Amino acid sequence: MNKRLRTALQFIIFLSIGFGILYVIFTRQNASFQEDCALKGIPPEACSLWDKLYADFLSVDFFWLGLVLVAFMLSNVSRALRWLMLIRALGFRARFGNAFWTIVLGYFANLGLPRIGEVVRGAVFARYENIPVERALGTIVVGRAIDVVCLLVCLGLTFALEFDVIYGYFTEHFESSRLVRLIIYAVAFGILAVLALWIFRRRVKRFALYQRLSKVITGFLDGIRSVRSVHNIPLFLFHTLSIWVLYYLMMYLCFQAFGPTEQLSGAAALLTFVFGSLGIVFPSPGGMGTYHAMIMAALALYGLASEDAFSFANILYFSVQLVCIILFGLLALAVLPLINRSSRA
Repeated sequence: MNKRLRTALQFIIFLSIGFGILYVIFTRQNASFQEDCALKGIPPEACSLWDKLYADFLSVDFFWLGLVLVAFMLSNVSRALRWLMLIRALGFRARFGNAFWTIVLGYFANLGLPRIGEVVRGAVFARYENIPVERALGTIVVGRAIDVVCLLVCLGLTFALEFDVIYGYFTEHFESSRLVRLIIYAVAFGILAVLALWIFRRRVKRFALYQRLSKVITGFLDGIRSVRSVHNIPLFLFHTLSIWVLYYLMMYLCFQAFGPTEQLSGAAALLTFVFGSLGIVFPSPGGMGTYHAMIMAALALYGLASEDAFSFANILYFSVQLVCIILFGLLALAVLPLINRSSRA
């Protein structure tokens, strides 16, 4: 199959997945919204979820929303500086402008095909800085490996701080006996799976899937260990912490921008941030649809009305994706050639 045709088909498939999930969520929310209007005696013609979304967008405090966008761009500054430290550890000198704008360009590319942004980012950066592409991509893998660790830390911290909220929600919506059985089955399945892998480990090692996973895990661990070659470890850790604190602040600041969420706690913002991050991992353009679903699931734990949760997810998603990523992504396409006019690339 022609490479361009295959790329186009992948784009259409992933975009369809994102829009499909978003359509299902909207349809369900609209049906629930219509039922609520009927209970309140509001006629169907005066009850539109589109009108509510529009009104919710207009009700946003744009000062707080502006701070969300500032936090997003500052996180990219720290990400660029951290990336340059990895580049220097390989013996190369690179410019901040190229690091920053290729990161933004990578986010822009992800709106077309999931995870293609890392490849675009590494290839464009390597081109302008005259660095071997594989070395540039290797540093991106290291950065992503560290981000996975950070996400797992945030996940553990979330369960530690909000365990009562999570447990209370499930005990309220599921029978206690059923919940206990699910936990027992999950633990038993995990133990049996580990025992089976240990007993049949020689056969399992022959499978192509095992060999691929083994290479991925080995590369992941090698990437983490390679950080030791960075010259200034405390500064590297500072930028890593800065990236994730700013990501969290984006969620907390957006809470303050929207009336129904402004009273929620910082711990609630952490849980919602982690759930949203997991939604971004799913292979749809920029996490479209899956991000909304995970944000709504998190806010349901705090009793927020589903239509308000849907509005909040759209406000945060589209303000960052449309304003920041598309606008600055297009700007990156113009800026990168300008700042590299003297380059022979």
